[in-house]
Amino acid sequence: MSRLEGKVALITGGSSGIGEATVRLFASEGYSVVIADIQDDRGLALADEVGANYVHMDVSSEEDVKKGIELTTKKHGKLDCMFNNAGIAGAVGSLDEVTVEAFDWTLAVNLRGVFLGTKYAARQMREQGSGSIINTASVAAIRTGYGNHIYSASKAGVIQFTKSVSMELGEDNIRVNCVLPGFIPTPMIAMARGVPVDEAESKLGVIKDAFTGAQPIQRPGAVDDIAKAVLWLASEDSSFVNGQTIVVDGGATGGRMWSDYMKGLDELREKLGGT
Repeated sequence: MSRLEGKVALITGGSSGIGEATVRLFASEGYSVVIADIQDDRGLALADEVGANYVHMDVSSEEDVKKGIELTTKKHGKLDCMFNNAGIAGAVGSLDEVTVEAFDWTLAVNLRGVFLGTKYAARQMREQGSGSIINTASVAAIRTGYGNHIYSASKAGVIQFTKSVSMELGEDNIRVNCVLPGFIPTPMIAMARGVPVDEAESKLGVIKDAFTGAQPIQRPGAVDDIAKAVLWLASEDSSFVNGQTIVVDGGATGGRMWSDYMKGLDELREKLGGT
């Protein structure tokens, strides 16, 4: 029997991308998984495939989040892991192009959704005396030029919210951490660049090609890379890790790549007439 057998996880945005990969990994490791999403057809099909449950959840809706967590605990009796993963690219464009409505929508999903998921998961976890809450942020939260303005700000908010609330919930044996994906090919990347929802999946090959070589580790990131980090944060292997931001980016945020530095150095040396 897997040491994770009998553990219960609720994964938002679980029907595609990073969420789907995490659902598949957790289910294979023995977790009882509840998939939460607004993509009902995909979510139900995935739940049937991996033996999970599905609940419709708009994470920006307090009623939806509360109901989804209540259904999870009613079905399984507890909640060991809450993965607040649902997110959107949201407001796209230069500053003058961003509307107040797009701003509000982006924060409602990316930041309010994390707040609501944490709030209601913590209520159950306090009753049972333990739990792990994991939030999806982004490298765009710590480096400029990696995402749209409002998306980047919302994800920076996720980091600070995670750190702050971990100080409160840690005293109740509830760990709160967040994972920061780097260049990971997902349908959301395509949709953020104007690709229709029903075509986004078919564009992943193009995105993978574009992300190859974007970081010192010379391959595109994969949704499984993030799922494995989330599994570690959910497990007892990370039982003393709280309030942390785990960057999974192949080194993209480390700075200028060495090959770029050396190329620039050679070009400068040539211009200076050096040897």
